[in-house]
Amino acid sequence: MTAGDTATPTYRVWSDEVRTLVRLAASIAGSDEAGIRQALSDATTVRPSWVEEVILQSYLFAGFPRALNAAREWRRVSGHAAPDADEGQDIAQVAQWQAAGEATCAQVYGDFYEPLRRNIRQLHPALDAWMIVEGYGKVLSRPALDLVRRELCIVAACLAARQDRQLHAHFHGALNVGATADDLRDTVTALAGVVPDEDLARGHHLLSRVLGA
Repeated sequence: MTAGDTATPTYRVWSDEVRTLVRLAASIAGSDEAGIRQALSDATTVRPSWVEEVILQSYLFAGFPRALNAAREWRRVSGHAAPDADEGQDIAQVAQWQAAGEATCAQVYGDFYEPLRRNIRQLHPALDAWMIVEGYGKVLSRPALDLVRRELCIVAACLAARQDRQLHAHFHGALNVGATADDLRDTVTALAGVVPDEDLARGHHLLSRVLGA
């Protein structure tokens, strides 16, 4: 999936499944083992391919240790075995991942895409390359979960991890790829009981600023 493959939706994507997914993304990023275990147990009601994509992308936002622990617990509670093979194994696809990553990142950041690339290169050129190839290409352009729902889960993870700069960027990113303002409001509201009340309030405040409300 690239930016060109994901049409901007003209309808709300919010559903019970999405609510469970964003709570799972936030739990993986910020909860203790008991919280993650509960979130994964709740996620057995969601289509498994979506859950697996949220777990896989969590290593970008929560790190490998949390992603590995979530994957291990998911195998236990879901009873679903890992696939025998996956496109993420094929390192020969680096050129395709780069092209997909550039397209997807441009869709998420819109007019801020080129400034973003310049800013990240100034931090370190390796970070720029990894962001595009590894992050937006190999992971976030995977076809099993659409970009709108991915962005809502990224918002949830950033809020739980208290990464306000990235949260601000991905509020805008979710809107850029087709999420509605209500999708974002529901995402933040759905994290009640997963993140502390003060973090929830901060998320609502930042979202209001982004929406100009």
